[in-house]
Amino acid sequence: MSSINRLFLLPVIGALLVCAMPCDSQGQAADEEKLRIIAFGAHPDDCELNSGGVAALWAEEGHAFKCVSMTNGDIGHFGMSGGELALRRMEEVEEAAEVLGISTEVMDIHDGELMPTLENRKKVARLIRDWQADIVMVHRRYDYHPDHRYGGVLIDDATVLVMAKYFTPDTPHLARNPVVLYYHDGFEKPYPFQPDVVVGIDDAAEKKWRAIEQMPSQFSDEQSWTWGTREEVPDDEERRMEMRIDEIKVRFENQADTYRDRLIELYGSETGQDIRYAESFELSQYGRQVSVDELQQLFPTFD
Repeated sequence: MSSINRLFLLPVIGALLVCAMPCDSQGQAADEEKLRIIAFGAHPDDCELNSGGVAALWAEEGHAFKCVSMTNGDIGHFGMSGGELALRRMEEVEEAAEVLGISTEVMDIHDGELMPTLENRKKVARLIRDWQADIVMVHRRYDYHPDHRYGGVLIDDATVLVMAKYFTPDTPHLARNPVVLYYHDGFEKPYPFQPDVVVGIDDAAEKKWRAIEQMPSQFSDEQSWTWGTREEVPDDEERRMEMRIDEIKVRFENQADTYRDRLIELYGSETGQDIRYAESFELSQYGRQVSVDELQQLFPTFD
């Protein structure tokens, strides 16, 4: 097992962690050590679903976390579309961001039409530069949806160029590549997801579920993408949202169970066994290949 590629580390989780970076008496990272993380999702809800727990945990520690939707979500519904839906979904992710304590942005690209073009490569390079990102998160390029796949391709293609002084020279280039992490997925071909970072998110789980509740156009509308394809749809919208949240909880319970041995290794037997929800991420070879010491500073571990 490679000491870098298979290293499982943990971001800051309240008083449970010993800070590997300078912290104040409340556990807040010192200003000069605060991280800047930008997480790209294909649609309004993808970032929040895949990294909402770790986003809330980093935000609680004073780090800067931003979700970016690479499309505006304007066809992800069976009862409405176009500008009306795009505006609604933008308002929903803004509400979700307020719950999580993070920033958010929606790119002006139609849902289902994200392409790995030079123009879009420049757009994401500018976003990474403007955020001065230490860490970038995104889908892997192996996924069921073309927007997810091409989102991964765009970040892979832009990663090295954020250091190129004369690529999009209207934005200052970064001094070094960010660390790039892929969201968890279950796709096996051409190769399965391999987690390098596993995070127990129990302390932030309720924030994550509340953030998801701010997005009814995706999760509780009778004609939402979630419910518009199902044969049996509850009449009550609150019940629909409750059922969808329960399904999402199972998804992150499964990640904790799948990587239980690593959680025990990180937290110790008692705590690791008790963790109910986890988010996991894979280290991209396209981003900065950090040393074990640097990873320990980015994701502090137990004594």
